[in-house]
Amino acid sequence: MTTTPPAAPAPRADDVRTLHLSELLKRPITDRGGESLGRLADVVVRLRGSELPLVIGGAASVGGREVFVPMEQVTSFDGEVLKLDSAKLDLRQFERRPGEVLLRADVLGHRLIDVETAHLIKAADLELEQRGGEWVLTGVDTRRRRAGLSALFGRGGAEPERSFREWSAFEPLMGHTGSAMLRGPFARIRRLKPAQIADLLEEASKEEETEILGHVHADPELEADVFEELDEDLATRLLGARTDAEIAEVLSRMRADDAADAVAELPQNRRQPVLDLMPPGQRTKVLTLMGFNPTSAGGLMGVDFLALAPTVPVGAALAAVRESQTLQPEALTSVHAVDPDGYLHGVANLVSLLQADADSTLADVCDDDPVRVGASTDVVDVAVLMSDYNLITIPVVDERRHMIGIITVDDVLEVTLPADWRRREAAQPPDAHVGEGP
Repeated sequence: MTTTPPAAPAPRADDVRTLHLSELLKRPITDRGGESLGRLADVVVRLRGSELPLVIGGAASVGGREVFVPMEQVTSFDGEVLKLDSAKLDLRQFERRPGEVLLRADVLGHRLIDVETAHLIKAADLELEQRGGEWVLTGVDTRRRRAGLSALFGRGGAEPERSFREWSAFEPLMGHTGSAMLRGPFARIRRLKPAQIADLLEEASKEEETEILGHVHADPELEADVFEELDEDLATRLLGARTDAEIAEVLSRMRADDAADAVAELPQNRRQPVLDLMPPGQRTKVLTLMGFNPTSAGGLMGVDFLALAPTVPVGAALAAVRESQTLQPEALTSVHAVDPDGYLHGVANLVSLLQADADSTLADVCDDDPVRVGASTDVVDVAVLMSDYNLITIPVVDERRHMIGIITVDDVLEVTLPADWRRREAAQPPDAHVGEGP
């Protein structure tokens, strides 16, 4: 007579088995008979896109070389000794494959991006958890340990409680191109705003810069936005390391005023070759802006703005705002009534257009004597005017009141803030997201 063995009791929901990387490293590895084979030098995980990284084995120091120990051979991963089910190991030197990450060498040895706060931090430890028979990487301990604490604990003191946060909250900078690039669209760095990525680059080492830029480069529009936000000296260095064609490709997607500034900072012998490789339209805008003093309204302005005939109905003007996908959003807060010769008849702000009768014309809604400046106006005077009149934008005109550009409030802030404003400690003010709730 045969009997069915009783089913194993289901694991309790709160019975979670966890390990810390610091507890695993240097643990002895033995065969099933207890004979020593070496020590664990590292833990290897495989990246799986949006899923948690899977522990696939370890790198062991055996006979003076580092060899791979597959997880399938390990019978007691969470014991004091890592016991294998046999003594048969592939003794060839361990070489990682694309998508494989060494937790000690790649993660603990490199900084991670805290995506929530846009900071670079170091991982003090990593947490592994057993789920469904597999071990996965689940958490990062970012607590900074003070010098001498380990000695204190050794004399009987209690170590402070660890503070592990979910692995999904971080983007590792592992320094291994094959594995880093495999993440592709799952790279969490793309959740950040261009200004936050720029702050990270300004804080990063050269090796970290390379990996961050590798992710950013995969999205050309994001790359251009990031370069617009970078400190001038860093942007010049990063662009200078590229070929003329690569520089022109980035500048062609940037706002013309930022691209003009970037070209002006290039070495003299590289400016013309880069300009020659830019699209004709962008090249013309950049050359125009380079002709102005950088401390004047002309050097500060952008040349992309929304200009419509004074007779255009308000409804059509709003439709034009809606369809202007390539213009800077700040510039779209004003619509300019300009005749075919370029004469500025007036300016209507977006609120006035929204509140007006749709059958009215742009001329009916416009301020026909708007505050405006010439190209030679000093930037400090521009800032005073915008503050006095509560302006978000201000048009730049020539002597005949022909419109040649527009200055937005963010342009003015950038040049009037202290020169070291980017060197702030935090990537964003601590109250930038007040009121978000739990």
